[in-house]
Amino acid sequence: MRAAVIGAGAAGLVCAGGLAEKGHDVLLIEKNDKVGKKLFITGKGRCNLTNDCDPRAFLENVIGNPKFLNSAICGFTPSDCMNFFSSLGVKLKVERGNRVFPASDKSNDIVKALERYVLSNGVDIRFNERAVAVDVKDGKVAAVKTDKGSYPCDIAVLATGGATYPATGSTGDGYIIAKDLGHNVGCVSPALVPLIAEGTDGLQGLSLKNVTASVVVDGKNVASEFGEMLFTHNGVSGPIILSLSSIIGRYCDKNGVFFKGSTLVIDLKPALDGTTLDARIQREIAAAPKAAVKTLLFNLMPRSLAPKVLAQAGIAEDTKAGALNAKQRLGIVRATKELTFQLISKDRMEFGIITQGGVDVKEISPKDMSSKKVKGLYVIGELLDVDALTGGFNLQIAFATAMSVVRSF
Repeated sequence: MRAAVIGAGAAGLVCAGGLAEKGHDVLLIEKNDKVGKKLFITGKGRCNLTNDCDPRAFLENVIGNPKFLNSAICGFTPSDCMNFFSSLGVKLKVERGNRVFPASDKSNDIVKALERYVLSNGVDIRFNERAVAVDVKDGKVAAVKTDKGSYPCDIAVLATGGATYPATGSTGDGYIIAKDLGHNVGCVSPALVPLIAEGTDGLQGLSLKNVTASVVVDGKNVASEFGEMLFTHNGVSGPIILSLSSIIGRYCDKNGVFFKGSTLVIDLKPALDGTTLDARIQREIAAAPKAAVKTLLFNLMPRSLAPKVLAQAGIAEDTKAGALNAKQRLGIVRATKELTFQLISKDRMEFGIITQGGVDVKEISPKDMSSKKVKGLYVIGELLDVDALTGGFNLQIAFATAMSVVRSF
């Protein structure tokens, strides 16, 4: 059997190497001048390649179409993934949240291991060549066309990645090819991406730990995350914000703009209920009744947040602490527990870690990632309408869907 795998990223490398290892003739087509360009920058260059958890826990972290992935994840579990890379000579380590990294903290170790894997199994790699179409005859794959030629093949595997980080070559080519072959491609948007918000001026660079961030739409809390976040020049980012950006995709339009009435609400003191926080503020007032209320708040939160809290509570910054009445004091409590910013949109596609949306999984077999429309066509990795939270889940999806193809031959 001759196979043409389009895209030498995480999914494409594993699929090409696996098929070749089984003795098949494999051509790997890559538009860049080297393999794994996007894989190289994942995890800030450390490559969080999977999450050391069981399949059930894994699927709980999948946002888009988790049921579709059940067969793939059970067929190539995180444990299988770790064993696979260990067999390739990569030493691994497990960190907080069961995140798995190469022991060296270098993503290049993963990239080089996969490159050795495909080359040692005889995969023919064509660099600087862009696939433009898949030829079909009598409902079956016949050849893959590139900007440099045409390659006859029995199967074609689309592994071109999504549309985020376009500088790495992920420019959405696979969506176009899939559409041309009759597949439905849903709206794609960035996920695990910063959020643009109003009212964050003056907070750029401020990092918060142990806070709860929630997205509230028309007064209803639709998602919450606890942990760390960061203010940017035009909004918010950080681990819990990136997770929220994936969970709340349905509250944005196709351009990533939030529906009217969408806000980000931050609880700066989630460990304290309102009554306990009020008692704390009263103690601060009793200790320094002549101090400006803004100064008093410096003991409760970062200095740059104090003006934001007071503005939301409707209290002048130079108000003496001892002059606060009960209503004003409770206003500070509320603003501290519910500091609110108007959400505008997700940030641009190039700032997303992964792409949300893609090829409709109803048209793909969950057992082996084969197309239900074209015999011999397979779709794997980020091209599929599947996505997950941070923590190594998305790379595991890439590897597992690739191995689903390999197991079928």
